Amino acid sequence: MSSAIPHTSAQVETSTQKKPKARRIFHWQAALCLVPFALLFYFFQLAPMIWVLMNSFVYEGDVAITHYSDILESTFMRQAFSNSLWLSFWSSVAGLVVAVLMVSSLRRVPSRIRNAVIAFTNMSTNFAGVPLAFAFIIILGVNGAFTLLLKQYGFIEDFNLYGKWGLLTLYIYFQIPLAVLLLYPAFDALEDDWQAAAALLGASTRQYWQRVALPVLSPALLGTFIILIANAVGAYASVYALTNGNYNVVTVRIASLVSGDLFLEPNLAAAISVLLMVLLAIVTVVNQWLVARSYHGKA
Repeated sequence: MSSAIPHTSAQVETSTQKKPKARRIFHWQAALCLVPFALLFYFFQLAPMIWVLMNSFVYEGDVAITHYSDILESTFMRQAFSNSLWLSFWSSVAGLVVAVLMVSSLRRVPSRIRNAVIAFTNMSTNFAGVPLAFAFIIILGVNGAFTLLLKQYGFIEDFNLYGKWGLLTLYIYFQIPLAVLLLYPAFDALEDDWQAAAALLGASTRQYWQRVALPVLSPALLGTFIILIANAVGAYASVYALTNGNYNVVTVRIASLVSGDLFLEPNLAAAISVLLMVLLAIVTVVNQWLVARSYHGKA
């Protein structure tokens, strides 16, 4: 029979001193692991933003707001912002609606089909840029296979892939996979028993979604909507490859000012970038306010 070994007060004090010391060492090790991420964040996120902000006020060697006044007074630049925001907003709305329908349907299918769809969606998010533009030209171009088929059966008379409606179709395509991947985990918050309980209480499917599901999903829906807008506003490669830079959007204008063949105005491009960041910041603040209200309403 083993006997318990009594602990002296000195031993207890020593053990209690070792625990804070070990905890401090662990905290330092965790902090050191964050150093590479902090360096990457500074050099590739923070430093470029600071450079863009500072150089946006440089005009012919002096500090001025001339670039901002030129942008606000230019009809051409206002059209670029209008086109970008129009494409971003409606493609985000359409992509979000389609994604909600897809994700809600995926909850009702077998796991094998669900996993296959999610894997295909994950692959589709990486299909962008020049390959995506080339695929759309083959399918929906002037002589595209699908365009000719729709014309043959009289569904359409003409479809301009290189105009705003064609670009909207392109934007919606690459918005849907991202929205599905972002919303898929959020739908796990919905319990299957909720809809059955609502049905027992006499609620229809529409009332269940209006009164139960959508209020629960509203923070995720709003957050996904903001990410989709930012994703669409920053799109460049697909738009440029499809239109060869002939459609007036903000990203194409910025690129033409820093890598154009005629003239280079990096400071003006920096001012446009700052205004674009301000717009996205405003949208993000509004989104956070709406999310906070939704949480407060549910509380």
